[in-house]
Amino acid sequence: MLVMDVDGVLTDGTVMIHPDGTESKKFHLLDGHGIKMWHRTGLKTALISGRASQATTVRAEQLNIAIVHQGCKKKLPAFESLLEETSLDASQVAYIGDDLLDLPLVKRAGFGVAVANAVEELRQSADYITSVPGGCGAVREVIEHILKNTGKWDDLMQRYLV
Repeated sequence: MLVMDVDGVLTDGTVMIHPDGTESKKFHLLDGHGIKMWHRTGLKTALISGRASQATTVRAEQLNIAIVHQGCKKKLPAFESLLEETSLDASQVAYIGDDLLDLPLVKRAGFGVAVANAVEELRQSADYITSVPGGCGAVREVIEHILKNTGKWDDLMQRYLV
């Protein structure tokens, strides 16, 4: 399973607040397509975000991400709940983060990932650091890395050659 933070991972961390109080975020299409590719291999995804946002809810629905925990000031309880809900062991989970709230999850997950522009403490604890910053295709990079290293990439590519 792939579990991700949202702000700073799926986005560049920018939140635009409009005069009417609504907010918007920009999501990279490479990441979105990567998540769809991940799902095509039969693998699942989840989001654990420190902030609650309607934009996150909408994007999760667009990408068929069924498990979404928002407004988590402490993310480890949400992560443990997710493990229980999915009957997975932490060793079966990859987690992508960018900030200090993500540190316990990067350490607990079987494969902890920091985006290139993550805080130093997270990068020091990560198993993998992306070459690109959050919101710029970092999630896609991680997905490709995992699928290639688990032998799922070639079968997935056959779908694109037809």
